[in-house]
Amino acid sequence: MAEFKLPSNSRITEGKKFPAPAGARNTKTFRVYRWKQEDDKNPQVDEYVIDLDECGPMVLDALIKIKNEIDPTLTFRRSCREGICGSCAMNIDGTNTLACIKGIEEVKGDVVNIYPLPHMPVIRDLVPDLDNFYAQYASIEPWMQAKTPPPPDRERLQSREDRAKIDGLYECILCACCSTSCPSYWWNGDRYLGPAVLLQAYRWIVDSRDENTGHRLDALEDPFKLYRCHTIMNCTNTCPKGLNPGKAIGEIKKLMMERKL
Repeated sequence: MAEFKLPSNSRITEGKKFPAPAGARNTKTFRVYRWKQEDDKNPQVDEYVIDLDECGPMVLDALIKIKNEIDPTLTFRRSCREGICGSCAMNIDGTNTLACIKGIEEVKGDVVNIYPLPHMPVIRDLVPDLDNFYAQYASIEPWMQAKTPPPPDRERLQSREDRAKIDGLYECILCACCSTSCPSYWWNGDRYLGPAVLLQAYRWIVDSRDENTGHRLDALEDPFKLYRCHTIMNCTNTCPKGLNPGKAIGEIKKLMMERKL
């Protein structure tokens, strides 16, 4: 996909305005970022006034209502609607989150501003290009690697203590909210793996069933892949699943230091 790059003298412009339906009394305005690659135009923000009495409670409900009833050209991703798939990640009211679990009433005031995830190439409207993000995820080899054959009559077992070590890690849904909130990832996204991918890397490093820890740590021993993290903690603050990527990155750094002692 072509990267979304605007000329230096360009700016986001005001777009179309769609008023509330006649008779609506309980309304909220949704200002939504609009842009498509095939048009040689600046991005714009379109404004939709929604009757909340005829809309579900979540921001994703409002977007679906806009697309189904007002403007079918609006483009965004969505799937599970339960905070599991991560498809509807976007920037809502200044914070990266999932539209399906962000309540409309959580946004104070009369206006909800909706933009794509920041500092990512945009394909169209609220859809970012995640090719690089997924390539980085693949680079950490996110699957169990064990030389010992599995037992013939049961699964590979863990103690309760070892199993508890992956709590707060396996729940990551790769929505990219954390990585796209990280200034280090904004400026070094081609080389720094970012919070989401590093949390996933730590998930396999700390799994007692995996037998390739040394190789995994060797692969992260790089000035950019791991050490561009400056512990700003935007990642942890914005994670819609309540996870702590910053802590996971810190634990990887500790393991790196222990190897050198």
